[in-house]
Amino acid sequence: MSYAQTSFFSCLTAIRSCLFPDASRMSLLTHLLAVLFGMGSWVSINGLWVELPLIVPQIPEGWYLPSYLSVIIQMANVGPLFVTLMHRFRPGTLSETAVIYVIIALGTVATFLLGFFWKETVVFAGLHRSVALLVLTFFLAAVDCTSSVTFLPFMMRLKPQYLTTYYIGEGVSGLLPALVALVQGVGVVHCINSTQISNQTSNTSSSELQALYQPANFSVEVFFFFLSAMMLVCLVAFLLLNYHPAVARDQNKKWSEQKNMLDLYKSPKRRSRFGTGTYSVMEVVYIFVILAWVNALTNVVVPSVQSYSCLPYGNNAYHLSATMAAVSNPLACFIALFLPIRSLVLMGALTVFGSGVGAYIMWMAALSPCPLLVHDTWGAVIIVLAWVVFVLSLSYVKVMVGVILRDQGHSALVWCGAVVQLGSLLGAVTMFPLVSIFSLFSSGDPCNTKCP
Repeated sequence: MSYAQTSFFSCLTAIRSCLFPDASRMSLLTHLLAVLFGMGSWVSINGLWVELPLIVPQIPEGWYLPSYLSVIIQMANVGPLFVTLMHRFRPGTLSETAVIYVIIALGTVATFLLGFFWKETVVFAGLHRSVALLVLTFFLAAVDCTSSVTFLPFMMRLKPQYLTTYYIGEGVSGLLPALVALVQGVGVVHCINSTQISNQTSNTSSSELQALYQPANFSVEVFFFFLSAMMLVCLVAFLLLNYHPAVARDQNKKWSEQKNMLDLYKSPKRRSRFGTGTYSVMEVVYIFVILAWVNALTNVVVPSVQSYSCLPYGNNAYHLSATMAAVSNPLACFIALFLPIRSLVLMGALTVFGSGVGAYIMWMAALSPCPLLVHDTWGAVIIVLAWVVFVLSLSYVKVMVGVILRDQGHSALVWCGAVVQLGSLLGAVTMFPLVSIFSLFSSGDPCNTKCP
Protein backbone atom coordinates (compact mmCIF):
# COMPACT_ATOMS: atom_id res chain seq x y z
CA MET A 1 0.00 0.00 0.00
CA SER A 2 1.39 3.40 -0.98
CA TYR A 3 2.11 6.21 1.45
CA ALA A 4 -0.77 8.25 0.02
CA GLN A 5 -3.22 5.39 0.54
CA THR A 6 -1.92 4.82 4.06
CA SER A 7 -2.36 8.51 4.87
CA PHE A 8 -5.86 8.50 3.40
CA PHE A 9 -7.02 5.55 5.50
CA SER A 10 -5.34 7.05 8.57
CA CYS A 11 -7.36 10.22 8.03
CA LEU A 12 -10.56 8.21 7.67
CA THR A 13 -9.80 6.36 10.88
CA ALA A 14 -9.14 9.63 12.69
CA ILE A 15 -12.38 11.17 11.43
CA ARG A 16 -14.31 8.06 12.38
CA SER A 17 -12.77 8.16 15.87
CA CYS A 18 -13.80 11.81 16.27
CA LEU A 19 -17.36 11.34 15.05
CA PHE A 20 -17.91 7.90 16.56
CA PRO A 21 -15.73 7.54 19.67
CA ASP A 22 -17.34 4.16 20.38
CA ALA A 23 -17.14 2.97 16.78
CA SER A 24 -15.40 -0.23 17.74
CA ARG A 25 -18.46 -1.21 19.75
CA MET A 26 -21.02 0.07 17.23
CA SER A 27 -22.27 -1.72 14.14
CA LEU A 28 -23.39 0.21 11.08
CA LEU A 29 -25.71 -2.70 10.32
CA THR A 30 -27.37 -2.32 13.71
CA HIS A 31 -27.73 1.43 13.14
CA LEU A 32 -29.39 0.77 9.77
CA LEU A 33 -31.74 -1.82 11.26
CA ALA A 34 -32.64 0.54 14.10
CA VAL A 35 -33.54 3.25 11.55
CA LEU A 36 -35.69 0.84 9.51
CA PHE A 37 -37.33 -0.46 12.67
CA GLY A 38 -38.11 3.07 13.90
CA MET A 39 -39.42 4.00 10.45
CA GLY A 40 -42.28 1.53 10.88
CA SER A 41 -43.53 3.26 14.03
CA TRP A 42 -45.70 5.91 12.34
CA VAL A 43 -45.14 5.51 8.59
CA SER A 44 -48.66 4.24 7.84
CA ILE A 45 -50.62 6.99 9.62
CA ASN A 46 -48.22 9.69 8.41
CA GLY A 47 -48.65 8.34 4.89
CA LEU A 48 -52.43 8.40 5.21
CA TRP A 49 -52.37 12.07 6.22
CA VAL A 50 -50.21 13.22 3.31
CA GLU A 51 -52.44 11.30 0.87
CA LEU A 52 -55.65 13.03 1.98
CA PRO A 53 -55.78 15.53 -0.94
CA LEU A 54 -56.18 12.58 -3.33
CA ILE A 55 -58.46 10.50 -1.09
CA VAL A 56 -60.95 13.16 -0.03
CA PRO A 57 -62.46 13.95 -3.48
CA GLN A 58 -63.30 10.28 -4.04
CA ILE A 59 -65.11 9.40 -0.80
CA PRO A 60 -68.51 10.49 0.56
CA GLU A 61 -67.08 11.95 3.80
CA GLY A 62 -65.18 14.62 1.87
CA TRP A 63 -63.12 17.01 4.00
CA TYR A 64 -64.86 15.78 7.14
CA LEU A 65 -62.50 12.80 6.90
CA PRO A 66 -59.59 14.51 8.76
CA SER A 67 -61.92 15.11 11.73
CA TYR A 68 -62.99 11.46 11.68
CA LEU A 69 -59.36 10.36 11.50
CA SER A 70 -58.46 12.47 14.53
CA VAL A 71 -61.17 10.77 16.58
CA ILE A 72 -60.25 7.29 15.29
CA ILE A 73 -56.57 7.75 16.11
CA GLN A 74 -57.39 8.76 19.67
CA MET A 75 -59.77 5.80 20.05
CA ALA A 76 -56.87 3.57 19.01
CA ASN A 77 -55.06 4.56 22.21
CA VAL A 78 -56.79 1.57 23.79
CA GLY A 79 -53.78 -0.36 22.47
CA PRO A 80 -51.06 1.46 24.43
CA LEU A 81 -53.41 1.78 27.42
CA PHE A 82 -53.83 -2.00 27.54
CA VAL A 83 -50.08 -2.62 27.22
CA THR A 84 -49.25 -0.03 29.91
CA LEU A 85 -51.80 -1.43 32.36
CA MET A 86 -50.55 -4.98 31.76
CA HIS A 87 -47.00 -3.80 32.34
CA ARG A 88 -48.06 -2.11 35.59
CA PHE A 89 -50.33 -4.76 37.10
CA ARG A 90 -49.25 -8.00 35.38
CA PRO A 91 -45.56 -7.52 34.59
CA GLY A 92 -44.07 -10.25 32.44
CA THR A 93 -47.44 -11.54 31.22
CA LEU A 94 -47.19 -9.95 27.79
CA SER A 95 -44.27 -10.90 25.60
CA GLU A 96 -42.94 -7.61 24.25
CA THR A 97 -41.39 -9.28 21.22
CA ALA A 98 -44.62 -11.13 20.40
CA VAL A 99 -46.66 -7.92 20.64
CA ILE A 100 -44.28 -6.16 18.24
CA TYR A 101 -44.50 -9.01 15.74
CA VAL A 102 -48.30 -8.89 15.89
CA ILE A 103 -48.66 -5.13 15.45
CA ILE A 104 -46.13 -4.89 12.59
CA ALA A 105 -47.81 -7.80 10.79
CA LEU A 106 -51.21 -6.18 11.38
CA GLY A 107 -49.96 -2.87 10.01
CA THR A 108 -48.55 -4.60 6.92
CA VAL A 109 -51.82 -6.39 6.17
CA ALA A 110 -54.03 -3.36 6.92
CA THR A 111 -52.11 -1.03 4.56
CA PHE A 112 -52.14 -3.72 1.87
CA LEU A 113 -55.92 -4.11 2.18
CA LEU A 114 -56.36 -0.33 2.01
CA GLY A 115 -54.94 -0.49 -1.49
CA PHE A 116 -57.97 -2.54 -2.54
CA PHE A 117 -60.81 -1.22 -0.35
CA TRP A 118 -60.06 2.44 0.53
CA LYS A 119 -62.83 3.84 -1.68
CA GLU A 120 -65.40 1.07 -1.18
CA THR A 121 -68.59 2.31 0.50
CA VAL A 122 -71.44 0.74 2.46
CA VAL A 123 -74.93 2.20 2.92
CA PHE A 124 -75.36 2.97 6.61
CA ALA A 125 -78.38 4.86 7.99
CA GLY A 126 -79.35 5.75 4.44
CA LEU A 127 -75.98 7.26 3.57
CA HIS A 128 -72.88 5.93 1.85
CA ARG A 129 -70.00 5.53 4.29
CA SER A 130 -66.36 4.54 3.77
CA VAL A 131 -66.55 1.79 6.38
CA ALA A 132 -63.55 -0.17 5.10
CA LEU A 133 -61.34 2.93 5.10
CA LEU A 134 -62.37 3.92 8.63
CA VAL A 135 -62.04 0.40 10.09
CA LEU A 136 -58.65 -0.24 8.51
CA THR A 137 -57.50 3.21 9.65
CA PHE A 138 -58.42 2.23 13.22
CA PHE A 139 -56.17 -0.84 12.95
CA LEU A 140 -53.34 1.27 11.54
CA ALA A 141 -53.74 3.81 14.34
CA ALA A 142 -53.77 1.02 16.94
CA VAL A 143 -50.53 -0.31 15.46
CA ASP A 144 -48.78 3.06 15.46
CA CYS A 145 -50.03 4.14 18.89
CA THR A 146 -49.04 0.81 20.44
CA SER A 147 -45.58 1.12 18.91
CA SER A 148 -44.93 4.00 21.33
CA VAL A 149 -45.07 1.64 24.33
CA THR A 150 -43.38 -1.37 22.70
CA PHE A 151 -40.74 -0.20 20.22
CA LEU A 152 -39.00 2.14 22.67
CA PRO A 153 -38.76 -0.43 25.50
CA PHE A 154 -37.42 -2.99 23.01
CA MET A 155 -34.53 -0.64 22.24
CA MET A 156 -33.38 -1.19 25.84
CA ARG A 157 -31.91 -4.47 24.58
CA LEU A 158 -29.37 -2.56 22.51
CA LYS A 159 -26.63 -0.18 23.55
CA PRO A 160 -27.73 3.39 24.36
CA GLN A 161 -26.35 4.86 21.10
CA TYR A 162 -28.96 3.01 19.07
CA LEU A 163 -31.91 4.72 20.76
CA THR A 164 -30.98 7.97 19.04
CA THR A 165 -30.70 6.09 15.74
CA TYR A 166 -34.19 4.71 16.38
CA TYR A 167 -35.46 8.27 16.76
CA ILE A 168 -33.92 9.10 13.38
CA GLY A 169 -35.99 6.27 11.92
CA GLU A 170 -39.08 7.62 13.66
CA GLY A 171 -38.43 10.96 11.97
CA VAL A 172 -38.00 9.21 8.63
CA SER A 173 -41.48 7.71 9.12
CA GLY A 174 -42.83 11.20 8.45
CA LEU A 175 -40.24 12.29 5.92
CA LEU A 176 -40.38 9.31 3.56
CA PRO A 177 -44.17 9.38 2.88
CA ALA A 178 -43.96 13.16 2.39
CA LEU A 179 -41.21 12.77 -0.21
CA VAL A 180 -43.08 9.99 -2.03
CA ALA A 181 -46.25 12.10 -2.01
CA LEU A 182 -44.21 14.98 -3.41
CA VAL A 183 -43.05 12.74 -6.28
CA GLN A 184 -46.63 11.57 -6.69
CA GLY A 185 -47.74 15.19 -7.08
CA VAL A 186 -50.20 15.32 -4.16
CA GLY A 187 -51.84 18.72 -3.87
CA VAL A 188 -49.68 20.37 -6.52
CA VAL A 189 -51.66 23.31 -7.84
CA HIS A 190 -51.24 25.60 -10.83
CA CYS A 191 -52.78 29.05 -10.85
CA ILE A 192 -54.33 29.90 -14.23
CA ASN A 193 -56.15 32.98 -15.46
CA SER A 194 -59.92 32.59 -15.47
CA THR A 195 -62.17 35.18 -17.10
CA GLN A 196 -65.55 35.65 -15.50
CA ILE A 197 -68.42 37.61 -17.00
CA SER A 198 -69.43 39.99 -14.27
CA ASN A 199 -72.06 41.92 -16.18
CA GLN A 200 -73.53 40.25 -19.25
CA THR A 201 -75.57 43.36 -20.12
CA SER A 202 -72.57 45.62 -20.45
CA ASN A 203 -70.39 42.71 -21.56
CA THR A 204 -67.72 43.64 -18.99
CA SER A 205 -65.42 41.00 -17.52
CA SER A 206 -63.01 40.55 -14.65
CA SER A 207 -60.06 38.22 -14.48
CA GLU A 208 -58.81 36.25 -11.49
CA LEU A 209 -56.60 33.25 -10.86
CA GLN A 210 -58.17 29.82 -10.56
CA ALA A 211 -56.58 26.86 -8.74
CA LEU A 212 -56.10 23.88 -11.06
CA TYR A 213 -54.87 20.75 -9.26
CA GLN A 214 -52.41 18.61 -11.17
CA PRO A 215 -53.29 14.92 -11.68
CA ALA A 216 -51.22 12.49 -9.59
CA ASN A 217 -48.28 10.71 -11.20
CA PHE A 218 -49.44 7.41 -9.70
CA SER A 219 -52.58 6.20 -7.94
CA VAL A 220 -53.61 6.08 -4.30
CA GLU A 221 -53.56 2.28 -4.54
CA VAL A 222 -49.86 2.29 -5.45
CA PHE A 223 -49.14 4.62 -2.53
CA PHE A 224 -50.83 2.26 -0.06
CA PHE A 225 -48.91 -0.71 -1.48
CA PHE A 226 -45.72 1.31 -0.93
CA LEU A 227 -46.70 1.87 2.72
CA SER A 228 -47.35 -1.85 3.10
CA ALA A 229 -43.88 -2.55 1.70
CA MET A 230 -42.38 -0.14 4.25
CA MET A 231 -44.12 -2.00 7.08
CA LEU A 232 -42.75 -5.26 5.67
CA VAL A 233 -39.25 -3.73 5.68
CA CYS A 234 -39.81 -2.81 9.35
CA LEU A 235 -40.77 -6.42 10.07
CA VAL A 236 -37.62 -7.75 8.40
CA ALA A 237 -35.51 -5.22 10.32
CA PHE A 238 -37.08 -6.37 13.59
CA LEU A 239 -36.36 -10.02 12.73
CA LEU A 240 -32.71 -9.19 12.08
CA LEU A 241 -32.45 -7.14 15.28
CA ASN A 242 -33.54 -10.25 17.14
CA TYR A 243 -31.59 -12.94 15.32
CA HIS A 244 -28.71 -11.54 13.23
CA PRO A 245 -25.33 -12.57 14.75
CA ALA A 246 -23.78 -9.15 14.04
CA VAL A 247 -26.45 -7.50 16.22
CA ALA A 248 -25.84 -9.82 19.16
CA ARG A 249 -22.62 -8.04 20.18
CA ASP A 250 -24.48 -4.72 20.23
CA GLN A 251 -26.93 -5.96 22.82
CA ASN A 252 -26.62 -5.04 26.48
CA LYS A 253 -25.28 -7.61 28.88
CA LYS A 254 -28.28 -8.06 31.16
CA TRP A 255 -26.29 -9.30 34.15
CA SER A 256 -24.04 -6.21 34.12
CA GLU A 257 -27.01 -3.87 33.66
CA GLN A 258 -28.83 -5.44 36.57
CA LYS A 259 -25.67 -5.16 38.67
CA ASN A 260 -25.32 -1.48 37.82
CA MET A 261 -28.96 -0.86 38.66
CA LEU A 262 -28.51 -2.67 41.96
CA ASP A 263 -25.46 -0.55 42.77
CA LEU A 264 -27.42 2.58 41.99
CA TYR A 265 -30.26 1.34 44.17
CA LYS A 266 -27.88 1.03 47.11
CA SER A 267 -26.24 4.35 46.39
CA PRO A 268 -26.97 7.25 48.76
CA LYS A 269 -27.66 9.37 45.66
CA ARG A 270 -31.00 7.63 45.18
CA ARG A 271 -33.63 10.33 45.45
CA SER A 272 -36.86 8.80 44.12
CA ARG A 273 -38.48 5.44 43.38
CA PHE A 274 -38.50 6.13 39.63
CA GLY A 275 -35.99 4.15 37.54
CA THR A 276 -32.52 4.27 39.02
CA GLY A 277 -33.40 7.10 41.38
CA THR A 278 -31.13 9.59 39.60
CA TYR A 279 -33.84 12.27 39.53
CA SER A 280 -36.05 13.63 42.27
CA VAL A 281 -39.82 13.32 42.15
CA MET A 282 -40.21 16.92 40.95
CA GLU A 283 -37.59 16.40 38.24
CA VAL A 284 -39.42 13.29 37.00
CA VAL A 285 -42.70 15.23 36.89
CA TYR A 286 -40.90 18.05 35.07
CA ILE A 287 -39.53 15.63 32.44
CA PHE A 288 -42.89 13.98 31.80
CA VAL A 289 -44.78 17.30 31.66
CA ILE A 290 -42.33 18.54 29.02
CA LEU A 291 -42.67 15.24 27.13
CA ALA A 292 -46.48 15.48 27.08
CA TRP A 293 -46.41 19.19 26.15
CA VAL A 294 -43.89 18.79 23.31
CA ASN A 295 -45.73 15.82 21.79
CA ALA A 296 -49.08 17.63 22.03
CA LEU A 297 -47.60 20.55 20.09
CA THR A 298 -45.62 18.61 17.47
CA ASN A 299 -48.03 15.73 16.88
CA VAL A 300 -51.41 17.48 16.92
CA VAL A 301 -51.81 21.12 17.93
CA VAL A 302 -49.55 22.96 15.47
CA PRO A 303 -49.78 20.46 12.56
CA SER A 304 -53.57 20.76 12.66
CA VAL A 305 -53.28 24.40 11.53
CA GLN A 306 -50.41 24.00 9.05
CA SER A 307 -52.53 24.73 5.99
CA TYR A 308 -54.04 27.82 7.66
CA SER A 309 -50.61 29.19 8.57
CA CYS A 310 -48.95 28.55 5.18
CA LEU A 311 -51.48 28.60 2.31
CA PRO A 312 -52.09 32.37 2.43
CA TYR A 313 -48.42 32.80 1.47
CA GLY A 314 -48.88 30.58 -1.57
CA ASN A 315 -48.83 26.92 -2.51
CA ASN A 316 -45.03 26.87 -2.76
CA ALA A 317 -44.67 28.12 0.81
CA TYR A 318 -47.09 25.44 2.01
CA HIS A 319 -45.29 22.56 0.30
CA LEU A 320 -41.85 23.85 1.22
CA SER A 321 -42.79 24.22 4.89
CA ALA A 322 -44.28 20.71 4.97
CA THR A 323 -41.22 19.16 3.30
CA MET A 324 -38.62 21.07 5.32
CA ALA A 325 -40.45 20.34 8.56
CA ALA A 326 -40.41 16.63 7.68
CA VAL A 327 -36.65 16.87 7.05
CA SER A 328 -36.07 18.73 10.33
CA ASN A 329 -37.29 15.85 12.47
CA PRO A 330 -34.64 13.27 11.48
CA LEU A 331 -32.07 16.07 11.27
CA ALA A 332 -32.65 16.89 14.95
CA CYS A 333 -32.24 13.20 15.80
CA PHE A 334 -29.03 13.06 13.75
CA ILE A 335 -27.65 16.06 15.68
CA ALA A 336 -28.57 14.34 18.94
CA LEU A 337 -26.56 11.30 17.82
CA PHE A 338 -23.39 13.42 18.22
CA LEU A 339 -24.66 15.72 21.00
CA PRO A 340 -26.70 13.55 23.40
CA ILE A 341 -27.08 16.29 26.03
CA ARG A 342 -29.01 15.46 29.21
CA SER A 343 -29.27 18.97 30.71
CA LEU A 344 -32.71 19.62 32.21
CA VAL A 345 -32.07 23.37 31.97
CA LEU A 346 -31.35 23.17 28.23
CA MET A 347 -34.41 20.96 27.80
CA GLY A 348 -36.60 23.61 29.41
CA ALA A 349 -34.99 26.43 27.43
CA LEU A 350 -35.48 24.64 24.09
CA THR A 351 -39.07 23.82 25.03
CA VAL A 352 -39.85 27.46 25.78
CA PHE A 353 -38.10 28.58 22.59
CA GLY A 354 -39.85 26.00 20.38
CA SER A 355 -43.20 26.75 22.01
CA GLY A 356 -42.69 30.45 21.25
CA VAL A 357 -42.07 29.68 17.59
CA GLY A 358 -45.14 27.44 17.64
CA ALA A 359 -47.15 30.32 19.10
CA TYR A 360 -46.09 32.49 16.14
CA ILE A 361 -47.30 29.78 13.72
CA MET A 362 -50.61 29.56 15.59
CA TRP A 363 -50.92 33.35 15.46
CA MET A 364 -50.45 33.37 11.69
CA ALA A 365 -53.03 30.58 11.39
CA ALA A 366 -55.50 32.61 13.47
CA LEU A 367 -54.95 35.61 11.16
CA SER A 368 -55.57 33.49 8.03
CA PRO A 369 -56.37 34.31 5.26
CA CYS A 370 -54.55 37.60 5.95
CA PRO A 371 -51.51 36.91 8.16
CA LEU A 372 -48.59 39.28 8.60
CA LEU A 373 -46.55 40.08 5.46
CA VAL A 374 -48.99 38.09 3.34
CA HIS A 375 -48.03 39.96 0.16
CA ASP A 376 -44.32 40.07 0.98
CA THR A 377 -41.75 37.43 0.07
CA TRP A 378 -40.33 37.75 3.57
CA GLY A 379 -43.64 36.54 4.97
CA ALA A 380 -43.27 33.23 3.14
CA VAL A 381 -39.60 32.96 4.13
CA ILE A 382 -40.38 33.57 7.80
CA ILE A 383 -43.23 31.05 7.98
CA VAL A 384 -41.08 28.33 6.36
CA LEU A 385 -38.20 29.07 8.74
CA ALA A 386 -40.64 29.07 11.65
CA TRP A 387 -41.77 25.55 10.78
CA VAL A 388 -38.18 24.34 10.43
CA VAL A 389 -37.08 25.84 13.76
CA PHE A 390 -40.22 24.66 15.54
CA VAL A 391 -39.81 21.02 14.49
CA LEU A 392 -36.01 21.05 14.85
CA SER A 393 -35.97 22.38 18.43
CA LEU A 394 -38.82 20.30 19.85
CA SER A 395 -37.72 17.12 18.06
CA TYR A 396 -34.36 17.51 19.77
CA VAL A 397 -36.17 17.87 23.10
CA LYS A 398 -38.00 14.58 22.46
CA VAL A 399 -34.72 12.82 21.82
CA MET A 400 -33.23 14.35 24.98
CA VAL A 401 -36.12 12.97 27.01
CA GLY A 402 -35.76 9.57 25.35
CA VAL A 403 -32.02 9.46 26.15
CA ILE A 404 -32.68 10.42 29.79
CA LEU A 405 -35.47 7.87 30.26
CA ARG A 406 -33.48 5.17 28.50
CA ASP A 407 -30.91 5.47 31.30
CA GLN A 408 -33.73 4.92 33.82
CA GLY A 409 -34.57 1.46 32.52
CA HIS A 410 -37.20 -0.49 30.62
CA SER A 411 -40.18 0.66 32.69
CA ALA A 412 -39.27 4.31 32.14
CA LEU A 413 -39.45 3.84 28.36
CA VAL A 414 -42.86 2.17 28.66
CA TRP A 415 -44.13 5.21 30.55
CA CYS A 416 -42.38 7.42 28.01
CA GLY A 417 -44.50 5.92 25.24
CA ALA A 418 -47.65 6.21 27.35
CA VAL A 419 -47.03 9.91 28.06
CA VAL A 420 -46.33 10.55 24.36
CA GLN A 421 -49.78 9.19 23.55
CA LEU A 422 -51.36 11.08 26.45
CA GLY A 423 -49.91 14.35 25.18
CA SER A 424 -51.18 13.64 21.67
CA LEU A 425 -54.62 12.81 23.08
CA LEU A 426 -54.83 16.05 25.05
CA GLY A 427 -53.74 17.99 21.97
CA ALA A 428 -56.42 16.34 19.85
CA VAL A 429 -59.14 16.94 22.44
CA THR A 430 -58.14 20.61 22.49
CA MET A 431 -57.82 21.24 18.76
CA PHE A 432 -60.67 19.12 17.37
CA PRO A 433 -63.49 21.43 18.57
CA LEU A 434 -61.52 24.58 17.69
CA VAL A 435 -60.85 23.49 14.11
CA SER A 436 -63.76 21.20 13.23
CA ILE A 437 -66.69 22.39 15.36
CA PHE A 438 -66.21 26.11 16.07
CA SER A 439 -64.28 26.75 12.80
CA LEU A 440 -62.01 29.35 14.38
CA PHE A 441 -59.56 29.16 11.47
CA SER A 442 -60.24 30.28 7.90
CA SER A 443 -58.47 28.79 4.90
CA GLY A 444 -56.50 30.91 2.48
CA ASP A 445 -56.84 30.58 -1.27
CA PRO A 446 -53.46 29.48 -2.75
CA CYS A 447 -54.13 31.60 -5.85
CA ASN A 448 -56.32 34.51 -4.70
CA THR A 449 -55.51 35.99 -1.31
CA LYS A 450 -57.50 39.22 -1.03
CA CYS A 451 -56.14 41.21 1.85
CA PRO A 452 -55.69 44.95 2.40
